[in-house]
Amino acid sequence: MTDLRTLAIIAGLAAVTVIARCFFFLSARPWPMPRWLERGLQYAPIAALSAVVLPEIFTMQGQWSGLLDARVFAAIAGAAAFAWRRDVLWTIALGMLVYLPLHLGLGW
Repeated sequence: MTDLRTLAIIAGLAAVTVIARCFFFLSARPWPMPRWLERGLQYAPIAALSAVVLPEIFTMQGQWSGLLDARVFAAIAGAAAFAWRRDVLWTIALGMLVYLPLHLGLGW
């Protein structure tokens, strides 16, 4: 059974999330941002993506898997495909084309 403390924590987290997400919509006029902040925010998506993807490539169950892993070679192939064609479909296709034989065939 869920106790009162757990429900209070969930309600508090929900309130903080709603307030943080809606904070900028409450103002009737746009908020000016310094140029350095706008420039820094341009790098936020790639930084977040790197923080999610890179540990998945280089670790397995929290342990360093080394550079001789099928995921590392697939990531390199996918990056090369994206640099060559600038197409997400080519990136995924070439990455999987490298990953599957190494993973299934060699057992990496």
